[in-house]
Amino acid sequence: MLQSFRLVSSRLFQHLQVFIGTNIIMKKSALPLKNLCGLEKQKCGKDALVKLLRWHFGYSQYRGKQLEAIESVLSGRDCFCLMPTGGGKSMCYQIPALVKSGIVLVVCPLIALMENQVTALKEKGIAAEFLSSTQTSKVREKIHEDLELGKPSLRLLYVTPELIATPGFMLRLTKIHSRGLLNLIAIDEAHCISSWGHDFRPSYRKLSSLRNCLPNVPILALTATAVPKVQMDVMESLCLHNPLVLKSSFNRPNIYYEVRYKDLLEDPYADLGNLFKSCGNVCAIIYCLERSTCDDLATHLSKIGINCAAYHAGLNNKLRSSVLDDWISSKTKVVVATVAFGMGIDRKDVRIVCHYNVPKSMESFYQESGRAGRDQLPCRSVLYYGMDDRRKMEFILSKAESKKLQSSSLPDGHTKKSLVDFRMMVEYCEEAKCRRKKILESFGEEVPATLCGKSCDTCKHPDVVTKCLEELTSSCAFRSRSGTSQIYINSSPSLILENQYSEFWDRDDGENGSEDDISDADDDIDVVKTLTRSSLPSKRTLNDKIEVLQRAEERYYQDKNHEKQKNKLDKNAISETLRGSSKQRLLNALKQSQQRLEKLEINLEMSAAFLENECFKKFGKTGKSFYLSQMASIMRWLPTANEMELSSRLSAMTDPAASSTEQIGISSSASPLVDQVSYDISNENMYCSVESNTPTTLESNLSDTKLPPIPSFSDYMKNKKAKGSQLSPSENLSPSAMQKNRDKRARYQ
Repeated sequence: MLQSFRLVSSRLFQHLQVFIGTNIIMKKSALPLKNLCGLEKQKCGKDALVKLLRWHFGYSQYRGKQLEAIESVLSGRDCFCLMPTGGGKSMCYQIPALVKSGIVLVVCPLIALMENQVTALKEKGIAAEFLSSTQTSKVREKIHEDLELGKPSLRLLYVTPELIATPGFMLRLTKIHSRGLLNLIAIDEAHCISSWGHDFRPSYRKLSSLRNCLPNVPILALTATAVPKVQMDVMESLCLHNPLVLKSSFNRPNIYYEVRYKDLLEDPYADLGNLFKSCGNVCAIIYCLERSTCDDLATHLSKIGINCAAYHAGLNNKLRSSVLDDWISSKTKVVVATVAFGMGIDRKDVRIVCHYNVPKSMESFYQESGRAGRDQLPCRSVLYYGMDDRRKMEFILSKAESKKLQSSSLPDGHTKKSLVDFRMMVEYCEEAKCRRKKILESFGEEVPATLCGKSCDTCKHPDVVTKCLEELTSSCAFRSRSGTSQIYINSSPSLILENQYSEFWDRDDGENGSEDDISDADDDIDVVKTLTRSSLPSKRTLNDKIEVLQRAEERYYQDKNHEKQKNKLDKNAISETLRGSSKQRLLNALKQSQQRLEKLEINLEMSAAFLENECFKKFGKTGKSFYLSQMASIMRWLPTANEMELSSRLSAMTDPAASSTEQIGISSSASPLVDQVSYDISNENMYCSVESNTPTTLESNLSDTKLPPIPSFSDYMKNKKAKGSQLSPSENLSPSAMQKNRDKRARYQ
C-alpha cells in the first residue's frame, strides 16, 4: 500500500510540474501567435483564417477581396490585388505571415509607412521589423542575426526597393530562400513599377529580378490606384505567373466630394479656417504643393485657434517624426503637408481631406482623398481650385516632360501622359457633372448616374455649382482680355497682385502692370478700349491719337495720383502675414539648430522674433525684396552656424548697444550672418542705408544735388513741338549733312 501511494504521489507531482511550467510559459507571451491551421502543409480553412483575424486584429470578418487574396498566396499562387484606399490591403500579407512559420517580405516605398505598420504589429504581439538607413548599425545587426537563425523569430520584414537592389541584401534573401523560410513577397504600392503610373519610381523596376532570383515564392502585388493600362504593365513587369486578379470597386460611398473656387473667394485662407471651425475639433489633412505654403497655412490656422502643424521634407527627421506621432496620438488634429504624408498610416478617423492646390492627376487625388473615412463613417473631400494653380501645374508638368523627352528614350505617349492626366483633374473641377462618376470613369469603371445619391456638390447643389462656373468663366475671360495688351491692362489691384506674385508662373506679368499704366477712370477706359480695337475714325491722324493720350494722362495724374502712390506702397509693403510666416520658418530652423547643437540653450520663440524684428527694422522701409533677401540669408546661415556664433548673434537681445552697433554696420566683431547678408544684397545696400543714424558722404552729396524733374508724356510732346517750331532745317543740320541730303535727292530724281 505504501509503495503504491508513493507511486501515485510521484506521478501527480510530475503532472503538477508540467501544468505549472506550461502556465509560466504562457504568461511570458502577452499575445501568443495562434496556429489554428494544424500542420503547415495542411490547407488552412476559412474558419481558421477568421479566428486568426479576430484573435490578432479584433475584426469579426474580412472585407471585400481580402479573403480571396489570402487564400491565393497561401496556396502558392501569384495575386494582383486592386483595392481602394482604406480597403485593408495590408491584411492580405499580414494574415499569411501568421499561418505558418517563416518570413513574409514586404516592399514599401516610404520609411514612415514601414515604421507605422511595424509599430502597430508589435503592439499586437506580432514579430515584425523593418530595415532602413534611419536605423542604427546595432539594430540592423540584430535583425541580420535573427535572419541567420535556423528558425527566425521574425514573421514580417519590411524593406525599401532600394535595399533589395543591393547585392549584399539580395545574397541574404537567397540564403533565406534556400532554407525554405521565405513564404511570400508582398509589393505594396505596386503601381510605382509602371512608367505609365502616376508615381513611377525607377527603383521599383529592379524588383522584376525577384522572380528569377527567388523562384517558387508567391508574389502579391497590391495597389489602390491603377488604370487598366497600368494594371497590365505591373503584372508583366513583375513576371507574375497565372496570377489571380482581384479588383474591387473604386467607389468610396462615405466620402462627400466638393470643389471650391479660389478666384471667387475673397480670402481662401479665411474660408479654409471657417470650414474647420464649422466642423469642430476633427482630424484632418491639408495637402499643399509647396513647403512654403504648408508653413504659411499652418501659421494662419494656428493663429485662429486650430490645432495644426506643418509636415514636409524641409523639416529634419526628428521634427517630422514628432509631428507624425502627435497627429497619430491625436495631440495634433490637423496636419498641413505635402503629398507624401499619410501613405499607409493607420488613422481611420480622418474626417476631412483638403487639397489647397489642384493635384497633378486623378490617381493622386483619389489616393490622397481616400485617406479620409477609413472607418467607413461620413467624411469630406474639399478641393480648392484656382486658375493660377492650374497654370502653375501646367507649367511645371510641361517643363518636366520636356526634360524627360530630352534625356530619355521613352515613346512620345509617355511624355504627354502627365499633361493628359492633369487635364482630367481640370475637367473634374470645371465641369458641372457628378464628381463621383467622373472619378470612377477615370479608372475605367462604368456606373449609373444614380450611384452618387447627392454625395457631391454638383448633385446636391447643381444650381450653385453652375453659377460658380459661369462666374469663373467670365472672370477668366475678363482677365485674359485685360492681360493681352502690353500697355493697357486691367487695373484691378487684386488681379494685378495675383498675377505678379505667382511663384512659378510668368514673373514677367509684373512688367505689364507697371505703375505708369493708364488707370481705370471711366472715360479713360473707353478711350483705351477704342484704341486697342483700332476703332478710331480713319480721318484721325497720328497727332489726334497722341492728343487723346495726352488728355487721358493729364486726367490720370490729376485725379488718381494720390491713390496710385498709395497702391504702390501697399504692393511693396510687408504684411503681418508675411512677417508671421517668416517667424515660423525661423522658429523651425532654430529648432533644427538646437537639435544639431545639443548644448545650445536658447528661447526659441524669443530668438525667432528677435531675428525677424531685426530684419524688419533694417529693411522694412525698403520693401519686400530686401526683406526677403535678408530672411533668405538668415535661413542659409542658421544650419551652418556653430554654438558660439549663434550665442553671440542672439546676445544682442539683452545688449542694446551691440544691437545698435550692428544696425549701423560698424561692429568690429560682425557675425558671419552680417557678412553673408552684405554679399547677398550686393551694391543695393548703398541705397538701403538711409535708415542709418550716421549719414554717409554719398548721402550728403545726393541731398545737396537737385535733380531735374522727370517730364510727363504730355510735357515731353509739348517741348518737342516747341523745339521743332523754333529750329529750321538749316539750323538743325550741319553743312555736311545738308550736302548728303541734296545728293540723295539727286540720285532718286
